[in-house]
Amino acid sequence: MTIAIIGGGIGGLAVAAGLHKIGIKAHVFEQAQSFKPLGAGIGIGSNAMLALDRIGIADGVIKSGMPLHEQRFLNGELDVMNRIDFSRLKQKFGEETLTIHRADLHEALFHAVDPAHFHFDSQVTDFVQHANHVTLTFQDNVTRHFDYVIAADGIHSIFRQTLVPGSEPRYAGYTCWRGITENKGDVPLHISSEAWSKYGRFGWAPLYGGDVYWFACVNAAENDAYYAKLDKNGAARLFAHFSPEVERLISESKDAYFLHHDLYDIKPLDSFVYDRIILLGDAAHAATPNMGQGAGQAIEDAYELMRAIDQEPSMEAALARYETKRVRKTNKVIKLSRQIGWAAQWQNPLLIGFRNTVFPLVPKSLLFWRLTFLFK
Repeated sequence: MTIAIIGGGIGGLAVAAGLHKIGIKAHVFEQAQSFKPLGAGIGIGSNAMLALDRIGIADGVIKSGMPLHEQRFLNGELDVMNRIDFSRLKQKFGEETLTIHRADLHEALFHAVDPAHFHFDSQVTDFVQHANHVTLTFQDNVTRHFDYVIAADGIHSIFRQTLVPGSEPRYAGYTCWRGITENKGDVPLHISSEAWSKYGRFGWAPLYGGDVYWFACVNAAENDAYYAKLDKNGAARLFAHFSPEVERLISESKDAYFLHHDLYDIKPLDSFVYDRIILLGDAAHAATPNMGQGAGQAIEDAYELMRAIDQEPSMEAALARYETKRVRKTNKVIKLSRQIGWAAQWQNPLLIGFRNTVFPLVPKSLLFWRLTFLFK
């Protein structure tokens, strides 16, 4: 059986590593011309670490990760409104919640894949499904045939947008900056925090090696020209109302890791399998980052697909099992993540007052319980 994986990001590399583990040498096609470890920081929940462990590549991630013991939610004055105890997830499920440089995660996954089956500078421009194979056309007009194709080509997937008309990315209503900055002792280790105010939202978490990953969001029109042109100092001024430390984290960001993007997700799909094409990761279920589950759900996809192919008697049965395992769960992540972002970005003083009064009264056990569906 021949399988092509389109996209060499986190989901594509994770499924390639998983398939290689069970003896299927799938080919990975990546449009970039070389391996470039980019991006800022990323969180990996205990559920994703369980999947990485079962794929067999958790050790390479753990050595570069910073374990998180607690998530704090703060108001605009940086007073703690509530907390999630990540150490309970460790006790219950046996794996840490980590933060890591996205580049380190990408590199750990990249080195778990047979380089002979990884192809750079390979962009798919068209595809045709046949009764017993899929024909892929690349940017140089070369065509190749595979029994199955795993589309891990991100939120702008040409496969999803062709197979599911109307599944274009939908704007979340806010724009976001991200960065990595040196920790000068003002961010405690093992604790991530997120502050919500009427002027915007700011979150930060320590990274292994003495850095801090941060993100900052404001409500904005899509493709807003003013926000798009802001440099580090301009972005820092937008969030200086939180504290001098927040302003420093933004203004002193490392140039290579200072990023700006509008945020999007996709409307939940009813299916991830379309005959011989399988959607995976953001191509299947792109969510806003408010739950920190984007990469984690792609990794879970990889594990469940690997496991299904390894255990089921036919590919048809394996793909049916993959859909059963993944569609409902990832759809819940999309919806819940969008709801969290909606509440966190409130600007109306009455709504903010309601949120800041009620949220501290929510039992910590309930916040913990809301996460447990990720492990089912």
